[in-house]
Amino acid sequence: MVERGSVSEDFRKQVLGYGLTTAEILYRRPDRQWLLQSYTWQDYDLCPTFPELFKFLAFWQTKLEGPLFAVRVAHSDLVQPAEFKAVDGLFRLN
Repeated sequence: MVERGSVSEDFRKQVLGYGLTTAEILYRRPDRQWLLQSYTWQDYDLCPTFPELFKFLAFWQTKLEGPLFAVRVAHSDLVQPAEFKAVDGLFRLN
C-alpha cells in the first residue's frame, strides 16, 4: 500500500531531469576469454554524464570477473520517437 502523498523514486528522478537509460554491456566470459556475452542494464540516469551507469560499471570492474568489452547506451534524450506529418494528404516520416 502506498501512503497518500508519497511519490515513487523513479518519478522523483524524472522530475529532476533523469531519463530512462538502457545500456547493452558486452563482456568477456571469465572462463572463456574468447567468448563475448551480453548483459542489459536499465535505470533512470542523467544524459550526457550518466553517473548511475558509471557507478554500475565501476562496481562491475571491481567486483565481477568478466572484463568489459563494449558498452552501448540509449537514453530518452538521445533517441526520440519518429514524427509523422501529413504532406499533400500523405503521412511521411520527418
